[in-house]
Amino acid sequence: MKKRLLAPPNVCLQVIDVQQRLMAKIAGASEVGATVEFMVRCAKILGIPVIANTQYKKGLGPYIPNVESVVADIPQIDKVEFNAAANKETESFLDRLPKEVDTILLVGVETHICIYQTAMGLLDKNLRVWVVTDGVSSRNMDDHHAGLMRLQSMGVSLGPAEMLIYELLGKAGSAEFKEILPLIVARDE
Repeated sequence: MKKRLLAPPNVCLQVIDVQQRLMAKIAGASEVGATVEFMVRCAKILGIPVIANTQYKKGLGPYIPNVESVVADIPQIDKVEFNAAANKETESFLDRLPKEVDTILLVGVETHICIYQTAMGLLDKNLRVWVVTDGVSSRNMDDHHAGLMRLQSMGVSLGPAEMLIYELLGKAGSAEFKEILPLIVARDE
């Protein structure tokens, strides 16, 4: 595949399993939750499609409150599969994306299980995958780091939210930049 900078028409954001019962056990859960919320807010400003998956919602409950509030108007698909791309409803959503969308941005938990397996499923569908490194984690950091290493070895792009958002913006001064800048500044406070 040709190397190029990402642009909003070419990407979709996928949120994986940031549910209350699971997040209570996740290393760095507060930062991950804040990054997921930031990514959803930025995706909406940039006009990027967003899909949200939950893992067995009956057992693990709803999303954490700050994320739940920003995904209320987004397709939320419950699954039992660790590879969200293997879920029929998720697969249908992905199949209906515009043809220009060739990259899926992943945030959520756990890095070494659902993020990893979903990324592999997306690669099998000939999609590019970017894992937002400060928007994913696991119950312990060893598993998180092992998951990131494995993802990178399989050709998945890794990088922090701010790097990705500035790449998608491309330049300062646009209406989108002016709307996103306060969100970036708030992350530093």
